[in-house]
Amino acid sequence: MGHPGTIKNQKMAYIYAILAVTCWSTIGSAFKLTLRYAGYIEILLYSSLIASIILFIILIFQEKAHLLWKSSATDIGRSALFGFLNPFLYYMILVKAYELLQAQEAVALNYTWPIALVLLSIPVLKQKIGLRSIVALFVSFAGIVIIITRGNFTSLNLSNGTGIALALGSSIVWAAYWILNMKDQRDEIPKLLLNFFFGFIYTLFAAIFTGNLRILPWEGYAGVVYIGFFEMGITFALWLIALKLSETTARVSNLIFLSPFLSLLIISIAVGEKILLSTFLGLIFIVGGIILQRFSGTKSKMPKSA
Repeated sequence: MGHPGTIKNQKMAYIYAILAVTCWSTIGSAFKLTLRYAGYIEILLYSSLIASIILFIILIFQEKAHLLWKSSATDIGRSALFGFLNPFLYYMILVKAYELLQAQEAVALNYTWPIALVLLSIPVLKQKIGLRSIVALFVSFAGIVIIITRGNFTSLNLSNGTGIALALGSSIVWAAYWILNMKDQRDEIPKLLLNFFFGFIYTLFAAIFTGNLRILPWEGYAGVVYIGFFEMGITFALWLIALKLSETTARVSNLIFLSPFLSLLIISIAVGEKILLSTFLGLIFIVGGIILQRFSGTKSKMPKSA
């Protein structure tokens, strides 16, 4: 039997992880609903600002605000690069994809980032993958084809080619961010705060250049506050706490596979989209391939938390 303290920590880890997964599962709906009242640049501008404020408050509560002032020029330079990739480029592409696609399609295609992570790790990290990993990738790719063709393989009549390219492209940007982030050993919360601060600055310039600075209706502000709080801010902190409390990262990280399916349920209720059978089946193939890849036995240089 496990130590009572260990069992209690594991239970708390599950609670924090379930809270994080639940929050992330609402974001697809939040993006789609907020896009009714704000443009994709405006969403990123205000939500990255909210996220920066939330992360700074978390740092104060953790008594780690002093780590910001100890940042070296190298740390600032890294955050300037990472902030360009995430949140600026990643969310700029992703939210635009939500604007062009149905929420269910954007959610499912964005979930291909673990596939992109594996593919990028081959040339960048010199990762070797075995036959089972290759089969897993083909299974996931089959899911992508099912979603983008909506099950009609003969016509290849895509719902929105640009939106599909953006949704898949966002997964590549996120994977590249993760791989570069691996070499940065700074504390996660102050590092993330600096990334979001730079992302906000980049987005502010983009908003000024494109003329996307305007007064939003209250629904727009409510949406960006929700996104900044639950997608970019406190939810990441909840997930880090869950990983820290858990006996092994696998025990809580497996819960993330519930997120896309829960997202579809929330999208059908909140957004009112009729969930297509092709989306559901395609997502099963994508997640199935990711799970198969995860347990393929291939030695990985990537952190389990990814």
